[in-house]
Amino acid sequence: MAIWQWGLLLLALVWALQSLGVWLQMRHYSDVFKGITEKYQDGYVGAGNCRGRFGKGTIALAVVTPDLVVRRLLTMTGRSVFAKFRRHENLEGMTLDQLRSNPAVLGEGEAGVAEAVKKAVEQIDRARLEPKGPGLSGLEPVRT
Repeated sequence: MAIWQWGLLLLALVWALQSLGVWLQMRHYSDVFKGITEKYQDGYVGAGNCRGRFGKGTIALAVVTPDLVVRRLLTMTGRSVFAKFRRHENLEGMTLDQLRSNPAVLGEGEAGVAEAVKKAVEQIDRARLEPKGPGLSGLEPVRT
């Protein structure tokens, strides 16, 4: 084989490995998200992210009770698909207002964590303000 054919073969192999890694990371994220939504039936869940251009990216998941106390706070920071969620037990039991006023509690030493937590809290605030209707609200029934 010519050298350009070996190069194409190598490129295809690297692309396949990257696709496998992304699939594994998305499966891990969906398993964690499904696990916390099944475990905590009441309250709110917020997810936030901060993309790192050349640095580490961060994803934060926050679970709060209906009276806005943090039940679980998970963050995942890393550059590779091998990053896993880390639980912050020291912040569980804190009110959402305390976390909202000082998200930098998490950001000491890791850039992007405070931004991801801030976005997760904003998502929880939006979910609290949305009116809840029964079933699939907003859809028109089919008329025959």
